[in-house]
Amino acid sequence: MLKMKDILDEKDARLRLISKDVSFPLDNKDKKAINDMIEYLTKSQIEEIAEKENLRPGMGMAAIQLGINKRYFVVVHEVTEEDDEEQKFDTYVIINPEIISHSEEEICADAGEGCLSVNREVDGIVPRHARITVEGYDLEGNLIKYRVREDLAIAFQHEYDHLNGILFIDKIDKKNPFKDQDKMRGI
Repeated sequence: MLKMKDILDEKDARLRLISKDVSFPLDNKDKKAINDMIEYLTKSQIEEIAEKENLRPGMGMAAIQLGINKRYFVVVHEVTEEDDEEQKFDTYVIINPEIISHSEEEICADAGEGCLSVNREVDGIVPRHARITVEGYDLEGNLIKYRVREDLAIAFQHEYDHLNGILFIDKIDKKNPFKDQDKMRGI
């Protein structure tokens, strides 16, 4: 099981690397890393488990955050309906992703974005596309395509940026952290 200490901190220069394409079949190290990421992200969103195991909540993680310089990320998105008794999640694993289209409309997370590699509060907004289409490969090397919107689109763009050595804090205007907030829809 991954622990917080396994996730690279923002000061680690490896987070600034541009990740390299993955070749198939996946090796066992990558399969294990993906399973570990899914387990961590799922458990971190279940309050009782997160508290007990001292996990910071997270929705997504890129391989580079574990020091693995390869182009893949995992997003675990809660889809629980209000009347459901137990939490349910959709899990996305995307290898060698490419954003092939995006909306003109921009959105931002009202509460700001967070990151498992940035262990501090950061004020400011990060402009993101409201809808994107991502193409990539699944664990077996089959071509996959996702059209995502709203908070899922924000998560995908956040993780995709990691693969290019970009942290969300890089996208916040240093002089005016809430610049152009009135020009985008908050979610």
